[in-house]
Amino acid sequence: MNGLDLSLIAPALLAGALVLSTHVPLGHEVLKRGIIFIDLAIAQIAALGVIAAIVFGGELANWQIQVFASVSALLGAGLIYGLEQRHKESLEAIIGILFVLAASGGLILVSYAPHSDELLHDLLVGQILWVSSQQLLWIAALYIPLLLIWFKFNQKNPLVFYLVFSLAVTASVQLVGIYLVFASLIVPALACRIIKQAKTRLIYAYSLGLLGYILGVFASITFDLPTGAIIVWTLLVVCLLSQPILNRCQNLLK
Repeated sequence: MNGLDLSLIAPALLAGALVLSTHVPLGHEVLKRGIIFIDLAIAQIAALGVIAAIVFGGELANWQIQVFASVSALLGAGLIYGLEQRHKESLEAIIGILFVLAASGGLILVSYAPHSDELLHDLLVGQILWVSSQQLLWIAALYIPLLLIWFKFNQKNPLVFYLVFSLAVTASVQLVGIYLVFASLIVPALACRIIKQAKTRLIYAYSLGLLGYILGVFASITFDLPTGAIIVWTLLVVCLLSQPILNRCQNLLK
C-alpha cells in the first residue's frame, strides 16, 4: 500500500481510541484482580458465539450476530464470576482451561463456516483498517453507557466489572481482533502500573495506548504490514521505551 490514505487512517485511529477508552481502565482492574487471561477467555468465548451464529444461523443480520456474541460473553463472564467465588486460588488456571475449550471449539465450528479462513483471521487479528462508520457508531453507542456505568460504580460491585468487561470485549474483538484486544487491555495498564495516582495512571495509559495505535497504523500503511499484528508490537515497544520516563514521573510525584 503506497502513500498515506487519510480515509483509512482516520477510521482506524478512531476505532483504536474507542477500544482504548474502555480497555485501559478495565485493564487496570484485570491486573488488580490478578486474572490476566480473563480477556483472552472472554474474547474467545465471544468469538465462539460469532462463529456459532454464522454456522447455525445462516444469513443473519449484524445485530443478530451481536446478540449471539454478547450472550456467549455474558454467559462466560457469569461462569467465571461464579468460579471466582468458589475457586479463587485456582481461578487463573480455570480461566486458561476455558480459553482453550473456547478456542478449540471455535476451530471445530469454523470448519463448517463459509470462508472459514477469512473468518478466523478476522476474529484473531481484526480488520481495523476497514472499519465502517456504522461499526464505529454502534461501538460508540455501546461504550458510552458502559463507561458511565464503570466510572460511576467502579470496583464496588464485581458484577459490574464482569458485565462491562464482557460487553466491551464482545464488541472490540469483532472490531480489532482477539490479539489486539489482549494487548490493548494489558500492555498500557502494565506499563503504567508503577504510577500510584489513579487519574495520572489512566492519563499515561491512554496516551501510551493511543501513541502505539498511531505508530502501528502508520507503519502498517507505509510498509504494507498486517495492521492488527503490527499495532500489538508498536504498543509493546512504546510501553517499553516509556518506562524510564514513567519512573522519573513517579519519582517527581512522590
